[in-house]
Amino acid sequence: MSQPKIKTLKELKAAGYTSRSIKDEMRDNLINRLQKDEVSFTGIHGYEQTVIPQLERAILSKHNINLLGLRGQAKTRLARQMVGLLNPFVPIVAGSEINDDPLKPLSRFAIDLIAEKGDDTPIAWLAREDRFSEKLATPDVTVADLIGDVDPIKAANLKLTYADDRVIHFGMIPRANRSIFVINELPDLQARIQVALFNILQEGDIQIRGFKLRLPLDMQFVFTANPEDYTNRGSIVTPLKDRIGSQILTHYPQDLEVAKIITAQETQATSERTVAIHVPDMAKDILEQISFEARNSEFIDAKSGVSARLSISGYDNLLSATERRALRSKAKNATVRLSDFMGIIPAITGKVELVYEGEQEGAAEVAERLLNDAVKTQFENYYPAVKKLQKQSEPDPYQELLQWFFEQSGFELPDDLGYEDYCTRLDGIKPLQRLVDKYQPDLLEQDRYFDMELVLWALASSDKLSKHALANGMEFKDIYGSYISGL
Repeated sequence: MSQPKIKTLKELKAAGYTSRSIKDEMRDNLINRLQKDEVSFTGIHGYEQTVIPQLERAILSKHNINLLGLRGQAKTRLARQMVGLLNPFVPIVAGSEINDDPLKPLSRFAIDLIAEKGDDTPIAWLAREDRFSEKLATPDVTVADLIGDVDPIKAANLKLTYADDRVIHFGMIPRANRSIFVINELPDLQARIQVALFNILQEGDIQIRGFKLRLPLDMQFVFTANPEDYTNRGSIVTPLKDRIGSQILTHYPQDLEVAKIITAQETQATSERTVAIHVPDMAKDILEQISFEARNSEFIDAKSGVSARLSISGYDNLLSATERRALRSKAKNATVRLSDFMGIIPAITGKVELVYEGEQEGAAEVAERLLNDAVKTQFENYYPAVKKLQKQSEPDPYQELLQWFFEQSGFELPDDLGYEDYCTRLDGIKPLQRLVDKYQPDLLEQDRYFDMELVLWALASSDKLSKHALANGMEFKDIYGSYISGL
């Protein structure tokens, strides 16, 4: 929508403009969307029946909002999308530092200008994209940053004393008047700074160096916080929590399908590769399962959380590992292999907070264990569970395959094998072929070899085979045969 052509206060009045608070504006626009059955927040998956209805109720109630949740739960994205509920443009007094409403001026500048020029007061238009301000709460944030301070340079230039309110330099919050103002990681804000927000949220008063200004700022506040912060790094002071109308709990994806949608959405921008890469569905499931395993791992701090960025970064690394292999072999297309997952270890280690036991194990060891657990979990969704103890009366679906390994000295799967050699090497294990064909007969040819490798990894994770990382690949052996041969 193009910017309105109204340039003066007289034209604005003639057009029938009426002032509305930002909360009324957002409420009315949300009502319009709900009546038209339009989506309020796009690109946010898994919150359709939980977080988004609560957020819509808070906006309808005209509340300031606190989004409370662990890292990587789209809190900031939700806040930024609230801009879509604003009008395309709103009028302001031209030159105003705090976006004064021409019909309800607050600042000394706007009041004096309207008194001087009357209906000829110049009008400017503020786009919705410019009505969003965001501040990360850090310990070094001051009251002057957020609220304002006396500006000695302005006092000297205007030849004013410090008793004149025109020497005030407004901070971020007054300058975001008639806008959405987001404070991320609120508990990290020092308690004395949080106290400075009390009157702004409730009464509209601000105090700057002894000046008490009655500025009923028109703002929609959105705060984000991590529950861990309440005990570890800081806290939200009780009177401030009392002034925040709605506290909404966010959460991680509750099932694998939603997690896959999120990862696919976030990796689209980085998915352009010089090599055409095919990713089997099983590979995508395993990638997401790693995050689910991490959130339940005894080695990882559950209070810190496991961000959705683990899967996103992991997917990038997985494609890059496949792409690198294809580039080295001069191939124009490639399929993800299970061994390529070793390339995502760096993406895991940087995204998890280890507890003491995890530190003792080591970050890389924990990451590899998560990968093996994810492989085992997904494997058992499609193949019979591998039992540690098997009754003689029960047929063991893996007995023939294990016998093959018992009779062999070992099976190596180098990373740099070309596609044909890779397939030929796996096809050489006839019991493995028959097993995959029996339980997954409808697989694509490309996906079939991924599943063949999956069976080997799953048997190794269940201590039926031994798996060793080589300098350039993996080696699988019979766990007992290798021991006996060692003797």
